[in-house]
Amino acid sequence: MCRHVAYLGPSVPLSAVLLDPPHALAHQAWAPRDMRGGGTINADGFGVGWYPGAGPPIRYRSAMPIWSDAALPALAAGTGAAAILAAVRSATVGMPVVETAAAPFADGRWLFSHNGVVRGFPGTLARLAAELPVEDLLTLDAPTDSAALFALLRHQLRAGKPAAEAVASLVRATREAAPGSRLNLLLTDGEQIVATTAGHALSVRAGDGAVLVASEPLDDDPSWRAVPDNHLLIATRTDVTMGET
Repeated sequence: MCRHVAYLGPSVPLSAVLLDPPHALAHQAWAPRDMRGGGTINADGFGVGWYPGAGPPIRYRSAMPIWSDAALPALAAGTGAAAILAAVRSATVGMPVVETAAAPFADGRWLFSHNGVVRGFPGTLARLAAELPVEDLLTLDAPTDSAALFALLRHQLRAGKPAAEAVASLVRATREAAPGSRLNLLLTDGEQIVATTAGHALSVRAGDGAVLVASEPLDDDPSWRAVPDNHLLIATRTDVTMGET
């Protein structure tokens, strides 16, 4: 399964989450510690999104493994941001390995990542997807479960539903439609992070006006806390709350 990370805080180079720490996202891509039976390495693409200011985020995505991108180290070292979401991908069997299938998915200020699998996709999501505008279905980034989940979530966000409520609602509906699915979701608008645990690991580290939420701790700092399974996390730069989904 995939690995993902989100950061809010003082501006840092992208390399601070992608490359520099001993267990940074690039290291997790080839040496994950907790895949929960879902694959071995994350070699099917990667992506990073960051916020240059008040406008929409910028994304850099690729279908290649993160360790194969010769341009990334210089880009990551020379680009700073106060909000970042990044992911590495381990594709589910049968789903395409293309740039547009790599998280983060984007809409307006929102960036989204999914670590997991929707069991029985696409059939199990057909009833939920039937509620979407046809244009949304015709413009999916890729024919994958993660892109479909984002379309469902985006529809709720555009309707004005609060982010945490929309994410929790999506997890419940997907679990009902596709039992046994793994649904670690990660969403940010550059001001807050909303994340879930549903079948995969997640940890959080907060302090000094910054918060990191990641599939696995990026280092050995003792302030990392594991998020229990079946929980919803809401984080800002100064506050972290958790509750059952």
